[in-house]
Amino acid sequence: MSTAGPGSGQGRPRRRGEAGALRDSARCARCALWVFAATLLAACADARATVPIARGYGPDPVLPPPRESVLPSVHIARADPWPEGGGPTAAPGLAVRAFAAGLDHPRWLHVLPNGDVLVAETDAPARHDETGFDPKAWVMKAVMGRAGAGRPSANRITLLRDRDGDGVAELRSTLLEGLNSPFGMTLSRGRLYVADTDALLAFPYWTGDTRITAPGVRIADLPAGPINHHWTKDVIASPDGRGLYVTVGSNSNAGENGLEAEAGRAGILEIDLATGSIRQFASGLRNPNGLAWQPDSGALWVAVNERDELGSDLVPDYMTHVRDGGFYGWPWSYYGAHPDPRVEPARPDLAAKAIVPDYALGPHTASLGLAFAKGGALGPAYRDGAFVGQHGSWNRLPRSGYKVIFVPFANGAPAGPPRDVLTGFLGAEDTAHGRPVGVAIDRQGALLVADDVGGRVWRVTRATGEEERP
Repeated sequence: MSTAGPGSGQGRPRRRGEAGALRDSARCARCALWVFAATLLAACADARATVPIARGYGPDPVLPPPRESVLPSVHIARADPWPEGGGPTAAPGLAVRAFAAGLDHPRWLHVLPNGDVLVAETDAPARHDETGFDPKAWVMKAVMGRAGAGRPSANRITLLRDRDGDGVAELRSTLLEGLNSPFGMTLSRGRLYVADTDALLAFPYWTGDTRITAPGVRIADLPAGPINHHWTKDVIASPDGRGLYVTVGSNSNAGENGLEAEAGRAGILEIDLATGSIRQFASGLRNPNGLAWQPDSGALWVAVNERDELGSDLVPDYMTHVRDGGFYGWPWSYYGAHPDPRVEPARPDLAAKAIVPDYALGPHTASLGLAFAKGGALGPAYRDGAFVGQHGSWNRLPRSGYKVIFVPFANGAPAGPPRDVLTGFLGAEDTAHGRPVGVAIDRQGALLVADDVGGRVWRVTRATGEEERP
């Protein structure tokens, strides 16, 4: 019998066998997880929407009974680049073209007083949502990756400048880099504030700057950590410049990570710049994103992503004016006092106090961006109201969102059904060429739309010749 030692050739086949076994084991694990994913997808057949999507919009949306399931519906469009010359479709009377292309996951926009446009090129931090291994969470991460999310974050703010006024940015400059999943931006009293995922930073800014090299001053810590379920934070300055308002999303879908993980989250924070004090301005907002001041009433409005996994018809995302000290239900109730059956212990006392939002934006539309119209640059139909960027659903069959809409206003409040502004982001064969996120109004009154999957900023204007029409 041979007694080959560790350095002999007879030891090698045994090691190759072990490596092969490990590879086979890994393949089995991957297969098992993809079987789990297939089961998730198959579950969609039992969760098709029964309420027309239009009835999930407006001040009084239809809210059917919740439909709980062991596995959620997963129906998300795979990211696929825009074809050469391709782009979204503008509503009649409007035109769209690329203001900038070749960006790395552009998510949020801010227009400076001189007309320069800031773009947050960003994605989730490398470490977030670390709640231990969960097969469902693993599959969801893989599915979201197919949708164009979850890649390494560029962590920068890029400045775009249209020098000749032709509607296309000729100058592109890295204004800030080395950030930590930046999102919201606002300029106030000579300081540019940037909401990283874990901190609010302030940078000096002078009109015309194309690059800032000064280190940021940490104004406030923001809730983050190893569980950072909703990592995006938006920021807006008060009209008088004395304070800032910052959105912080929840650390779970419906409180499943424990309420201790929700400290300081699911609401809007107010920061007093003179004293540095921070207080909860509003609470019970599952995932607030776009902040905007309504020009007629002066009220602060916010777009909010509501909860998932209660069926394709629940729960509508919404936009609402925000009351100081207001509570909006999360996690115990949705759209006012409607209880979420999954949250234990139930709190009917808190649900009874929940404020009913002003306007529903459709179930699972992932409504993120919010910007109010300025003037009549896009025509009289878009003179008074709010533009909303709807990133698109993953938990609804059939899909919802994947478009930009306009909600007309009158006397400072919503006044009518929504109108499609940009569509055509969905391609053939279960794909998405783009997904709209942040929206902003530029200095000429045109609408800018950040398209994270498409890597572009789109600019929407009145179509040529529309000015002469009666």
